[in-house]
Order: sequence, then structure tokens, then C-alpha cells
Amino acid sequence: MDSQEGLNRAAAPATRNEGLTSVAAADALARHGPNRLPEPPLPGPLALFFRQFRSPFIYILVIAAAVSFLLGQMSSGVFIVAVLLLNAVIGTIQEVSATRAAAALRKMVKGTAKVIRDGAPKTVDIEELVPGDLVMLASGDKVPADIRLVHSQSVAADESMLTGESLATTKNAQAMVADDAPLGDRQNQLFAGTIMTHGRARGLVTATALDTELGKIAGRLSAPRTSEPPLMIRIRKFTYKVAAAIFVAIVLLVAMMLMSGGYDAEGMILMAIGLAVSTIPEGLPAALTVALAIGMRRMAAHNVIIRKLIAVEALGSCTFICSDKTGTLTVNELTIRKVVLPDGSRFDVSGEGVSPGGAIDGNGNTDRLRDLAITGVLANESQLDYAGGEWDSSGDIVDVAFLVLAKKLGLSISDINERQRRLDMIPYESENAYSGSLNRDGDTTWLYVKGSPEKMLACCTQMIDASGTPVALDAAAIQAEFESLGRQGYRVLALARRQADSAEALADMTFLGLVAMIDPIRPEAKDAVARCRAGGIEVAMVTGDHPATARAIAAELGLCGPDDPVVTGTDIRAATAQGADAADALIRPARVFARIEPQQKEQIVTSLMRGGHFVGVTGDGVNDAPAMGAANVGIAMGKRGTDVARETADLIITDDNFASIVDGIEQGRIVYNNIRKVIALLIATGFSALLLFFLTALAGFFGPALPMPMIAVQLLWLNLVANGLQDVALAFEPKEGGELDARPRRPSEPIFERHIIEHVLLTGTVMGGLAFAVYWYVLHIGIPEAEARNLVLMQMVLFGNIHALNSRSERRSLLRIPFFANPFLICAVPLAQIIHIAALHLPVISDVLQLQPVTPREWLLLLGVASILFVVEEAHKWTVRRRDRRAAR
Repeated sequence: MDSQEGLNRAAAPATRNEGLTSVAAADALARHGPNRLPEPPLPGPLALFFRQFRSPFIYILVIAAAVSFLLGQMSSGVFIVAVLLLNAVIGTIQEVSATRAAAALRKMVKGTAKVIRDGAPKTVDIEELVPGDLVMLASGDKVPADIRLVHSQSVAADESMLTGESLATTKNAQAMVADDAPLGDRQNQLFAGTIMTHGRARGLVTATALDTELGKIAGRLSAPRTSEPPLMIRIRKFTYKVAAAIFVAIVLLVAMMLMSGGYDAEGMILMAIGLAVSTIPEGLPAALTVALAIGMRRMAAHNVIIRKLIAVEALGSCTFICSDKTGTLTVNELTIRKVVLPDGSRFDVSGEGVSPGGAIDGNGNTDRLRDLAITGVLANESQLDYAGGEWDSSGDIVDVAFLVLAKKLGLSISDINERQRRLDMIPYESENAYSGSLNRDGDTTWLYVKGSPEKMLACCTQMIDASGTPVALDAAAIQAEFESLGRQGYRVLALARRQADSAEALADMTFLGLVAMIDPIRPEAKDAVARCRAGGIEVAMVTGDHPATARAIAAELGLCGPDDPVVTGTDIRAATAQGADAADALIRPARVFARIEPQQKEQIVTSLMRGGHFVGVTGDGVNDAPAMGAANVGIAMGKRGTDVARETADLIITDDNFASIVDGIEQGRIVYNNIRKVIALLIATGFSALLLFFLTALAGFFGPALPMPMIAVQLLWLNLVANGLQDVALAFEPKEGGELDARPRRPSEPIFERHIIEHVLLTGTVMGGLAFAVYWYVLHIGIPEAEARNLVLMQMVLFGNIHALNSRSERRSLLRIPFFANPFLICAVPLAQIIHIAALHLPVISDVLQLQPVTPREWLLLLGVASILFVVEEAHKWTVRRRDRRAAR
């Protein structure tokens, strides 16, 4: 049940403050069901395991394994199956907890609630609440359902997990609110999962379970994720192209062999199938998994925990980050930033949060400043203590901010409270907009009050000038001052005092000054935003906070100018009514969004994704979860984040440090670069084998047909020793430097782009062409066919090892890369060579592969030919660097 209809239906049974009868409650429970979020069916490990095989590349490898077994090539088939199983096991482990978001939401509404049933107070399980129940709430209670207030006394609620608003929201049963008002402006309602921070209330339950605002979020989270990680998009497109290219190439090769003659049908079929299997880069899934796992371990060292392995690279692919404000870009602790005394004195306060670290700079009378701080300490119900090596606070964050200010001035809070004994207290009530305390200091009784500037000005008749003399209050100047501070995004409070015998003597008071508060940005956030922009990544702040506050924070972060427009939820609602194009035109150029509701955050993300961005969403609250689930990558804050945010996210920042995201982006780009290197290595090797066979078939048109340069089993062996260790080892390459200086990849950029195509064509042509030249020459001088194949296979193994070393960088010379920076590759290359040499001498293997030992002289001659590849690749890198320098000009 929702909106005004639900309110009207619920109101009737409880107008006499008797609540529902037990019978009516039971009937309502039967109609509406329990007040709990339904538990989604979580896939078991077996289902997650089989889900890992839903990939076009995996389909190709399954076919390759089947063909290998049909050919009797058991070792190759077993190798491919082992790769598939390893990939699936690792993926399953990473995704065991990937669908727990709704379960985390469900934990937020467990417990009991106090209701009036049959005219008497009663405690019931929260799951038994139904629309129409009359609920009683007090400070500290978690709200069990969506509730329409019928009575309120000084009520305030922390709704940051729904709205992103860092300040507690005041509530008033008498407030008149429009049906379509944003959540943060619905002053006569309380929402499930939020916390009562002040006061007492009674209210009618209007919605339970999935009908609550919290439940609506749970419903959206249970829907299948529509976005796809960037790497998977690129790999999927790449594998389709590779499969198509291999099929066309082999069909063309068979046609050429048929036309040239000299080849029997059975031999061509075996060759075609073996060549197809060997040119499929089956090492890519293993190398891809290793690259991502290495990136995951390196990210953990930068306080980034990966929940889904594929998210390692996804973060590096982001072109746009939508960040929550409260607790992500800011510390989520209200801090006094400015103090203005009535004589015009101004003080700037540094530091953030509950720690008293910081300084107070100004040009005014510090005695007057202390008087103001003492008033803030006494008209206060909060606590600030130092325990366990850190400062801990409890109570209203506004009150805590005054305690911190006193500490920064060097005042002792305990001494102040001991010296001025409290006689009476005026609790804060939203309708009064102030709180106060009556205290006795020696023989004098003082009334200390703090509240809204409008209320304090109405109660004051005088102020203290620069000389310390009481003078008439300059209300117009003070009003202009607090309006100016309000436009800058500050929450402004005023303080006053007078000698009085009663807490009701709220007149003829002395105005002490104004304080301006704000939830300050994290110290590292501004630099992190700048680093993102330097790396070509756009950043937008999306918050449920007030537009003026959002603009002030965004301006301090460098996201916008002080006069730039802020897009609000109301603006988005109006634009959406005009159509998707109008909404996109409003959303895409904006960098600051305020008063945004959870579904609108999701709308912003989908609009940006439609515009071609790879979007990352950061946040820590329930209100961030839908957008995090819809984005290409969701980033949760680990320390302050809710279970919902952490379970929805792809990765978690353990220190809640926005700067850690930038470190994660750098690691993601390193992972992607290594994946590119592995792909270039595998495709170039496969292309060289295809070219070798093409040239052999082509030679048959100009003379006698040449025998196939390798038999099928040799092709499979080549694939194992030329790439089997090197491709995985290449995934361990460390960063080259300058990853964050590069612009992000275009969302439309394929993984097999111009540079890799150049690399594959050049190196593949050199390897395949030189291998054919060696094959033709040794046959021409009369070396037997089997021995010629043996030499060609050795030549291709040498090419593969040199190519693997040169693949360590796409642009840097191999001679300028620290040799042992990747010890895995340095060990893999000689090990692959040793394995092949051992195969030449082991009778069982050499008989199967039809190999024989190579003399040292032949080995050195083949190594000399392979060194040509090194020279060519170094020349190509030099050309690329020169081209990059020209483009940079």
C-alpha cells in the first residue's frame, strides 16, 4: 500500500488512539502478508559453477576440446578441459556471495515494535505489523515500517541511508506535504529502516514489506543486472571475430590445397582441424583469470577488495564516476566551519569530524568566542569522549559539533558542566526550532539557548560590540549575514543568553553570534577528483542533500563553479515527463545532482550509459544500492557502508577513502594492458602458424606441392610450448608508469584495435614468413621431410620465446625494461625451451611428435634467424613512440 490512498485507509481504525483490534490485525496480516522482505532464491555453488560457461569463447574451447579428443590428442584435450575447469572454479568462488543484497536489506527490519492493539500498548514482532497499526516510537528506535505521524514531540530521524542527507530530518505530524514530495521533504512521515534520533511519536503504518520505500529498493535489487562489465563486452566481440576469422582462413586454406593438388583428403582434414585447435587461443581464459587475480591482490594492497573478479578491469575502464556525497566525498560528521560575532568579528575553523584537531583563525575577541562556545556546550545533550585511542561521540551531530568547537578552543567540557549546574532543560522541538539550558553559575542563573537565526533574532534585543559593551541589536545586518551563509550551503545556527530565573524567560536576550556548519569534504577527496579528471574520467556528485549544500561541497571539490546550476530531483522529474531525450539533455552535462531519490540515481546512471559512458557508482547507503547495481561497476564504502551497499557492490573500499578508487583505477588499467599483451602474443603466434601453411599451399601454385610444414600433433605441441607458460607469465607484468596520464579507452574501442592489429600483422608475418623461408630452404637442399618439420617446429618455438619477451611492453624497448621486474616470465621462457629440447630426446614424446635432436650448429642458426624478429619489433616500437610524440604535439 502506498501514497495518500494508504494513509486514508489506515487512518479510520486509529482515530480514537485505540489502534487496531486483534481480529482486524489478523485479517490485515492475511491480506498484506508479513512485514519482511522476501528472501530471493540464491543460486547454489553448482548453479554458479555452470554459469561460468556462458561465454562464446568458452563455447569455442569446448568445441576445441571435443575435437582434440576425437583426433586422439588426449594431452591437448585434457589441457583445454583443465583450463575450463580452473576458470569456472575461480569464478564460482568469487561469486558465491554476489546475490545477497536483498538478504542484507532484510536484516534491517528485524526486531519488535510497540503498538496499540485492542486499546492497550503491546509489543509485537515487526513481521506482524500491518497497515493501519498505531505504532509508538521513541528516540533511538529503528522505524519498523513506513509510518504517517499522528502525534509528534521533538521528532527527528536519521534518513541518510535513504536520502543521503547527513543531517537528521525534523518531523512534524501537523506538516502538510504534497503527495509527490521528495523523501527528504516528507516531514509527516517516517520510513522503514531509518532511526529516530530525537523525540517521541505515534503514527499509522501505511506500508509494510515490499510496499515500503526500503522494500521498493529491495525489489529493484532483486531484478537481473542489465549492465555488463566492459571487459566482457570487449572479449565477447573479440571472440566472435576470432572464431569467424579462423573459420574463413581455414576454409580458404583447404580450398587452396585442393586447387594446388598433391594433398590427400584425410591429411587435409587432420591438418585443418589441428590448425583450428592450435590457432584458437585457449590459453586466454587462464591468462585472463591470472591477470584479474593478480590485479585483485594488488588492489587489496590499496584498500580495494574485489567481490567479483571481472570488476578488477571494469574499474580501470570507467569513463564516468557518480559518487555519493555523504560519507564518500565528505566525512559524514557535521563540523563548524565559520563563526561570526555580532560585532563583525569572523573566525574560520579547520579540521573535520569529531576529532578536535584543527585551528581557529580570526581577527576578533576570543573572549566573546569562548562565551559563544560555552553556550553551545551547555545547551547540549550529547557526549564527546576520548577512548580506545580515538574520539567517540554520541547524540545529535549538531550538539557534538559544539563540543568539538569547545575542545578546539582549549575549553574543558567537564569543567564547564561542573561549574554551571543545570537546573532545567529545554529539549529541541522542530516546531520551536531551538533548545536551551538553565544553569546556575555561583549566585547567578543563566539561560543559554541555541536555535534558528530567525527564532533567536526574535528573542534578542541586544548584542555585545567590539569593546564588550551591550548595544542595541542590529537585526538587519545579522539577517543578511546568515542568509549569505545559507546561500553558500552552510547550516546556520544562532546562540544567545541572559540572566534568568526560569527556562521560559525567552525574551530580551543577548545575541552572541552565528555558527556555520557543514559536512566537510574528506582531506584527500579534492586531489582524488583532480587525479580522475587528469586521467580523463568525469566525476559527478549525486546526493539527496539540499542544492545549496551540494553546490558548496562540489565547488570545494572543483566539480563546479560557485554559480553553476545544480540539477535536482524535481528537475529530473519534470524533464522525464517531457521524454527520455529531455531527461538525457538535462542529466548528461550536469556534474552536481541534489535532492535525488534512489530511483533517480539509477536513472542518472542509465542515462550516462546510454550516452556511451562506462559508469562506476560509489556510495555507502541503501539509497545508493539501485544505482550501484545498474552501473558497469558498483563501489561500496566498507567502514561506514551498509550491508546493502557492500552486498550490491562489485568492489569495496575498506578505508572509505575516495583516493583509493583512483589507485584502483590505475591497477585496473594495468590489468587491461596486460590482457592486451597476452592477446597480442596469442593471436600473433596463431597468425604466424596460419601464414606458414598459407605460404606452403601457395608455393604449390608455382611448383611442386610442398608437404605440410607440421602435422596436427606438432601444431598442438607448438601451442603448448610456445604459449602455454609465457601467456600466463605475461599477466604478471608490473605497471610501466603513466597509466593514469592516458585518456580512458573509448567505450566503443574494441580490444583488438589498431595497435594490436599492427603488432599481429607485423610480428605474425615475420614469424610465419621466416619459418616458411627456413622450411623451403631445408627442403630445397635435400633435408628429409620429417627433419625439415623438426627444424621448423624448433624455429617456431624460438620465435614464440623471443616474441613473449618483446611483448612485455607495447611501446618501451625490451632493453629499457628492468629484466627481472617479471621473474615469472623470465623463468617461463627458458623453461618452455628446455621442455621442447627435452621432448626431442625423450623416446616416448619424440616418437609421438615425430621429433629428433637438433645439433648445436642448427640450433644457433635457427636462433640467429629468430633474432631478426627482435630487431623488427624494436624498430616497430620506435616507430610507435615517434608517432605518439607527433600526435601529442
